[in-house]
This record gives sequence, C-alpha cells and structure tokens, in this order.
Amino acid sequence: MAANKVLLVDDDQGIIEVLKLYFEKEGYQVSTCMQGDKAVGAFQSFAPDIVILDLMLPGMDGNDICREIRKTSDVPIIMLTARTDTLDKIVGLELGADDYIPKPFEPKEVLARVKAVLRRTDKRDSAAASSESKEVATDVITYPGFSVDKIRYVVSVDGNEIYMPPKELELLFFLASNPNRVFTREQLLENVWGYDFYGESRTVDVHIKRIREKIENPDREQNWSIKTVWSKGYKFETR
Repeated sequence: MAANKVLLVDDDQGIIEVLKLYFEKEGYQVSTCMQGDKAVGAFQSFAPDIVILDLMLPGMDGNDICREIRKTSDVPIIMLTARTDTLDKIVGLELGADDYIPKPFEPKEVLARVKAVLRRTDKRDSAAASSESKEVATDVITYPGFSVDKIRYVVSVDGNEIYMPPKELELLFFLASNPNRVFTREQLLENVWGYDFYGESRTVDVHIKRIREKIENPDREQNWSIKTVWSKGYKFETR
C-alpha cells in the first residue's frame, strides 16, 4: 500500500520542520509549502491525501486556499491558527475544513488527528466502492421530498441537488438515519467525527446551522426538520 501523502502549508519554518519529521517517521510522504499564493499549485501537483493548512499566510490566507481546494476536491483539510477568535474557527469549518487546531500544539496531537481523519476517509471510500460494485444503494436515506445519499455524497431536496461538504453530509445522514431520536453534541461528535476527534461541541452547532440553511424552507410544508432540543442536543424529526 502506498504511503499517505501530507501537504504541509505554513510560513513558520520551525513548524514545517517539526511536523515533517514526525510524519516522515510514521511513514508518510510529505510535501511542504510556505507561500499562500503557491499552496493551490502545490496541492494540484502533489495530490495529497490530506492538507494541514495554516490560516495566516503571505500571499493568500488559509480560508481562501481552503475555498479554492473545495471547488474541485473533498480531500480532508486540517486548519492551523494562532488566532483564538471563535469566528475564525466557524468560518474555516463553513468553508469545508474538517478540523481546526489552535497554536501552540503538540505534534503528536496533529498526527493523531490526521490518522483519525484518514481512517474515516478510508472507511467512506471503501464503503462507496463496495456499494458501487454491488450496485446496491444501502446508504441512501429517503423521506418525502428529501434524500441523502452517502454513496455518491449527494443531498436532494424537492428534486434539487444541494452541495454539502463531507462532514455536513455525514452529520445529516447520521441524524436522518435515526429519526426522532435525540443526540447530545458529544454523541454526535463521537459518531460522526470519531471517538478521537478533539474538537469542541461548538463544531456541531456550526454544522447544524449550515445544514438547516441549505435544506429547510419555512415557506413550504416539510414533513421533516432538524430540531433543537434545549439543554440536550439535536434530532431529525419526522411527522
């Protein structure tokens, strides 16, 4: 099996060197980039399995790079930043980042998060390949006027396909697979992000908000919706 490829994008030489050392010791193939305006080109030429992306970069910031990558690829992206503003984290997640790590950090934590994200990606790709080969759509949830397809990673509302980053779709699929059951934020983090996800429960709120904006319409009758259960969590309610 070929080694997983990691693209490190950061303008701090020390961070680049430390992370590169850790990843290569674990058998990863690593490419580095220290200029924001060269990151998209580095991504296209290296074709990594995962990107570790600093937010503050010369030439182009991490959010713009994430936005450009998401136009053509759903490769996992982990954002790094020295900023502590919650808004920065929300923006990154809304643009399609899979995880968010504040600086300073422990290299072992970054490595653990990368392994967790890649495990989920491998499982997703394996399931899709297996389902396609059998031509059996076992990972499609359907309600009147709504469907979420975890094989093709497509959400449809009233016949219109809606774009969602992978993590939003996986969260929606999990809730829709368990109608009318309430899940706490911690349970959603565990089941959708994985038991070793290090993120905050705020991550769930951000993703729920974005999903609602895309699939719910107060001007039309829907027999399903994502409900907030105060002090508890969320559920996919059907009527």
